[in-house]
Amino acid sequence: MGGRPLGLVAGGGQFPILCARAARKGGRRVVAVAHMGETDPELESEADNLVWIHLGQLGRLIKILKGAGVREALFAGTITKKRIFRDVRPDFRALSVWRRLHRRLDDGILRAVAAELEAEGIAVLPSTAFLTDLVMPAGVLTRRQPTADQWKDVDFGWRLARQIGSLDIGQCVVVKDRAVLAVEAIEGTDQTILRGGGLGGPGAVVVKVCKPNQDIRFDLPSLGLTTIERMVQAGAAVLAVETGRALFFDRDAAVALADRSGVSVVGVGEKEVP
Repeated sequence: MGGRPLGLVAGGGQFPILCARAARKGGRRVVAVAHMGETDPELESEADNLVWIHLGQLGRLIKILKGAGVREALFAGTITKKRIFRDVRPDFRALSVWRRLHRRLDDGILRAVAAELEAEGIAVLPSTAFLTDLVMPAGVLTRRQPTADQWKDVDFGWRLARQIGSLDIGQCVVVKDRAVLAVEAIEGTDQTILRGGGLGGPGAVVVKVCKPNQDIRFDLPSLGLTTIERMVQAGAAVLAVETGRALFFDRDAAVALADRSGVSVVGVGEKEVP
C-alpha cells in the first residue's frame, strides 16, 4: 500500500490492530514495531511492515522507524507494567534515557521516549488520531442509572482518582459508602476492581479518570468487555469513566453485558459529577 508511512509503536491488546486498520483505510502505510511477549501477532496481517523488538530496545525502535522514512508515529496498546522489573532488555539509548529520569513513573517514561523520537524528527501523534469513535461518550450508557448514593460515591471517587492520578500512581479507585476499598497501582484496573469488590462486597463503585497532567498522546484510560466482566465478578454496581479522555473498546457488547448484569456505566466530566 502506498501513502505516507506511519510508525506504530505497538503494545498489547486490540488497540494496535484497530489503529493499523484505520490508518491504512485512511491511506497511510503502517510501519509497526511490535514488542515480544506483548503485541498480538495478528498485527502482522494489518500492517504493511512489522518488526519485533524486546522491551527496552529504544535505539533499535528509532532506527527501524527512521529507516522506513517515518516522520509521524503513534503509541498504541498496553505494556504489562510488571515486566519493567523482570523482562526488559535496555539498549544504550534506553539506558541513557532511564538514567536521566528523576521520577520513573508511567507518564514520565512515555514522555521521555516520545521526546527521543521527536529529537530524531519523528512527531508523536495522539493515539486516537484515526479512531476518534472509540472515545468515551458522556452520560449514562446503560439502562440502569446510578442511585443518588452511588452518585455521591462517584463524586467522592472522582476527586480521589484525580489526586492519585496527579501523583502518576494510577487511574482508578474503588469506593463504597464514601470509603476507599482499592487504589490502582502497578497491577492494573482489572485486579483493582476484583480486590475492591472482594474487600467491600456487592455494590462498589469504580471510578476511572485521566491523570490531570496526562499527555493524551498515549496511556489513556481504557475499558471494554473484560472490564465489565470483572465488574460482574466483583459484584460492583457502577463504573464511572471520564468522558472524552478514555477509550471504550467493544462498546456494544460491554454495554449489553452491563445491562444483563444490572451494572451502570456512565461517562462523566468534572462538571458533570453531581
